[in-house]
Amino acid sequence: MSTRDAILKRLRERTDGPLTAPESDFAVVTHRGWSAQERLERFERLITSVHGEVVHCREGDWTAALIEVLAAKGIKRLALGREHPVAAEARAALAEHEVALVDVDRDIEQWRREQFENVDAGLTSTRGGIAETGSLWLWPTPDEPRLISLVPPIHIAVLEAEGLEDTFFDVIERHDWAAGMPTNALLISGPSKTADIEQTLAYGVHGPRELVVLVRHSKEAA
Repeated sequence: MSTRDAILKRLRERTDGPLTAPESDFAVVTHRGWSAQERLERFERLITSVHGEVVHCREGDWTAALIEVLAAKGIKRLALGREHPVAAEARAALAEHEVALVDVDRDIEQWRREQFENVDAGLTSTRGGIAETGSLWLWPTPDEPRLISLVPPIHIAVLEAEGLEDTFFDVIERHDWAAGMPTNALLISGPSKTADIEQTLAYGVHGPRELVVLVRHSKEAA
């Protein structure tokens, strides 16, 4: 009998019965009781405090806000998916504009150099946001691989205003992460940043130097 089997055998044959999980109180990491407006204000305050940009727009005309951002930042080559409604709507809106749309549903080996050298920005949807930390959360897919939010110098993310949760715990619980999640979920709390030994903060060293969040409000909230 191996050491592992011996340990498991002793655990199974405990004289005082099988082990049970202790009761846990998650109150400290869960629901804060903020209103929708409070969540939105807190999210915006925190993400802009680390150089993130927030642009508010309506569900029906959010692509107009996207076009304004692209023009203001001189973006000529935009990487984006095809199947997600955010990507599909963006492609339709940009069909008549002088912005090259870069397909991302390709093997990375086929366009690694192009992605790192010739793409101005990446556009992604988000699954939601976290008010407590001013964070976005994304689940990468083959249609929206994680690199389009991690490599281009500018990341443009579309967030539904109603998709904000109070805390990270609330996200995990409400969206049932325990039932299944991708190989990696992305939590984004501003542009890429790092600090040297003197604790001098620098942005854009290992990823996007800019993050623009298009907060999309529903028609009902108009």
